[in-house]
Amino acid sequence: MRTATIERKTRETEVSLKLNLDGSGDSNIDTPLKFLNHMLENFARHSSFDLDIYARGDVEVDDHHLVEDVGIAMGEAFDKALGDKMGIARMSNRIVPMDDSRADVSVDLSGRPYAVIELPFSEFHEKRVGDVSKENVVHFLESFALNGRFNLNVKVEGKNDHHKVESCFKALAKSLQDATRITGKGIPSTKGVI
Repeated sequence: MRTATIERKTRETEVSLKLNLDGSGDSNIDTPLKFLNHMLENFARHSSFDLDIYARGDVEVDDHHLVEDVGIAMGEAFDKALGDKMGIARMSNRIVPMDDSRADVSVDLSGRPYAVIELPFSEFHEKRVGDVSKENVVHFLESFALNGRFNLNVKVEGKNDHHKVESCFKALAKSLQDATRITGKGIPSTKGVI
């Protein structure tokens, strides 16, 4: 089973997370940030990963610490659940539209973390999407990719802020679903190791 459990506790947050890469898209997401909950439920459903998250933090200060630490915990769980990456497809790209918006997400589970996120803040209508600051959407994606030790490239276009972010999470989910798929072809690298 490609599963992982992560417990992360700091002075600012507490995160408990379980991830199953070979699940059926079931989720139980419980954070005080309702928009983050909604995005993570979408991510689980469209990736077919099972995801349980319980998180609390100093959201009375702002949403930064909690969003970041959930992203870190998700990345650590993802990397741990992948194990030696034997037989995975490794790379994938998905384009997902949502009404006026469109997200193009590419991933490479290379073990070399990098994130390029084109989700222009200047085009957002408000400072927040629901109860999450717009810059923390990008910070979540970066934290997830860097701690998950994968390469992430994201480009999002659109008018509606909610649609832009949701199409991004869905495209990320589908890309990771494809890239984690077992092809049975050994280590997918000319180096012989990832």
